[in-house]
Amino acid sequence: MSTPRTTGIELKTRRRALAEAVELISSMRFAISLLTLIAIAAIIGTVLKQNEAMPNYVNQFGPFWFEVFRKMSLYAVYSAWWFLLIMGFLVASTSLCIVRNAPKMLKDMRSWRENVREQSLRNFHHKAEWRAPLARAALVRQTVERLAYAGYKAKVVEKDGATLVAAKQGAANKWGYIFAHSAIVIICIGGFLDSDMPIRFQQWFMGKTPFAGSGVIADIPAKHRLSLSNPTFRGNTMIPEGSSSDTAIIPQADGVLIQDLPFTIFLKKFHIDFYSTGMPKLFASDVVIKDHATGVSFPATIKVNQPLLYKGLAVYQSSFEDGGSKLKLTGYPMAGAGTTRFDIAGEVSGATPLALSSGESFSVEWSGFRPFNVENLAAGQDLRAVKQGTSLNEQFAVGLDKRLGSAGKNANNKDLKNVGPSVQYKLRDKTGQAREYLNYMQPVTVDGATVFLAGMRANPADQFSYLRIPADDGHSVNEWMRLRAALQDPALRAQAAQRYAARAMPQAGAEALRLQLQESAKRSLSIFAGNGKESGFLAISRFLEKVPAAEQEKAADIFMKILNGSLWDLWQAARAKDALAPVSADEVHGRFLQLATNALSDSFFYGAPVYLQLEDFTEVKASVLQVTRSPGKSVVYLGCLFLVIGVFSMFYIRERRLWVWIKDHADGADALMAMSTQRKTLDFEKEFENLKTKLPQSA
Repeated sequence: MSTPRTTGIELKTRRRALAEAVELISSMRFAISLLTLIAIAAIIGTVLKQNEAMPNYVNQFGPFWFEVFRKMSLYAVYSAWWFLLIMGFLVASTSLCIVRNAPKMLKDMRSWRENVREQSLRNFHHKAEWRAPLARAALVRQTVERLAYAGYKAKVVEKDGATLVAAKQGAANKWGYIFAHSAIVIICIGGFLDSDMPIRFQQWFMGKTPFAGSGVIADIPAKHRLSLSNPTFRGNTMIPEGSSSDTAIIPQADGVLIQDLPFTIFLKKFHIDFYSTGMPKLFASDVVIKDHATGVSFPATIKVNQPLLYKGLAVYQSSFEDGGSKLKLTGYPMAGAGTTRFDIAGEVSGATPLALSSGESFSVEWSGFRPFNVENLAAGQDLRAVKQGTSLNEQFAVGLDKRLGSAGKNANNKDLKNVGPSVQYKLRDKTGQAREYLNYMQPVTVDGATVFLAGMRANPADQFSYLRIPADDGHSVNEWMRLRAALQDPALRAQAAQRYAARAMPQAGAEALRLQLQESAKRSLSIFAGNGKESGFLAISRFLEKVPAAEQEKAADIFMKILNGSLWDLWQAARAKDALAPVSADEVHGRFLQLATNALSDSFFYGAPVYLQLEDFTEVKASVLQVTRSPGKSVVYLGCLFLVIGVFSMFYIRERRLWVWIKDHADGADALMAMSTQRKTLDFEKEFENLKTKLPQSA
């Protein structure tokens, strides 16, 4: 059975549909729609941080919206399939527009438009007529000369007993449209060459997959590595001082790809200078480059905005990190009645096992170290730790991150202080759960009090909340740790209650009242010490909620007086147990006890069985370099040049057309002038009036 042939009508219908589709894609309305979508995508890509770790998005948006945004590829907008599709349509639309209109524009630029008639010139809005006492040939010659003087090119055409002088100026205006539209195509092509599409093609068709594990880079299999022939990439490499690297890391949504480099970078020395505000002023890397192909080595210095260019690659100074600083710390128990300190050492980016006397085991993951920190320590700030959702505790506590900020926010702030070194680490238990801590090495003075700042956060996306531990007379945390341990010792609490009752009621014959006060003091210390679920001011607030509302204020006042007095005697009892002399009852030690009480209350939310205080360190710096291969950069530069030429041509070159129809008359010759332009401006009006005045003048 034969297949019926396509009829002429069907063929015409298909051609008409194709022509309509081409007309739509190459139309202005289609291009504007695409540019609107690109603008919306750019807004999303600007507001929403791109290419972050996926857990950060889960913490920010929650599991439901995280999955919705992931399906829409909003975490990597500029490499999303739909964004690339829009860009592809934009390139196709602009290219078709050029193909359709450029030949017409070029033809129009060469055209003199001499196919006009006298009557059509009379219909122009800008026209003028005059009679000259010259012969037609002389008037034509004079008109051509004056138009040439005015900057016009002219052509003389004989027309049915008359002569037409066709003139034009600014025809190069059409190049503006061609160059501007071509620039869009060229820039998009350059952007495509520098995009991650070549890497995606390798993942789709060459079996390359991101590496999501851990280990030595040299041992990572080839399927996770990109070869030297990879046409474009942008990756980072972190090199500690005295170490080298011949690979770059390219982050992916579900891991990383390893990009091999044609040379090895050895970091000799990393330099960094700071402003007085603590913001980096200059950082640079002294490196030695060794070419793998030739074995030649040469030194170089890579600075910000001064990259190293070698073998088609650019190596930029991106940032700096810790390269594995050696840390020595002292550990203090934060749970139970023990006071035994211990030494612990670690290396940044490493982990140290931690076994406690209670039988618990942890892993300390050292995540960061800073040799100094410039912070805003303005007076009038309360820097205790905050735990949201606690009634009484919220009245006493404000997070440090609410008050402290980058020193670069206000270079003229006189409250900026260098608070010294800090160490950042995660404490991970045997179930894999971890909290992150940030402890400062030296005490700082806030509101006239000298305190140690200990930060904590449960999630990486959260800000640190800070525990403020008061420094004792020896500028250490020893006295606060002694008081904390004593608060957890029932025997010392009972002894402190007895001492307080005896001190508060020393008179004879008041044994019954003294025993009653002793029992109240013991109970107040017990409530403040906590029951494992609640402690500190939160536990007190829960206790006071049981008191009738009319009596709560009076009860709270009495409770706090008994607690403050009992804590003083608890401190003295703890010192006596350690064979230390009692401290003097003065304003300084009263202030210390007040701050210590607040810190004891907040320590319940610190959530760590130990407090690690930095004692000594050996800093090791590391430089973070960005290595790029961008073949599309020159293409984008060419596109930008075309765009400048195109915009300049469109806005600053005005196309004008002028015709002069000259015919014989008994007394000489009659002339009819008509003039037109695409954009009627004030300058055009002035030019027309000028030509209307000068062209009719006789020689």
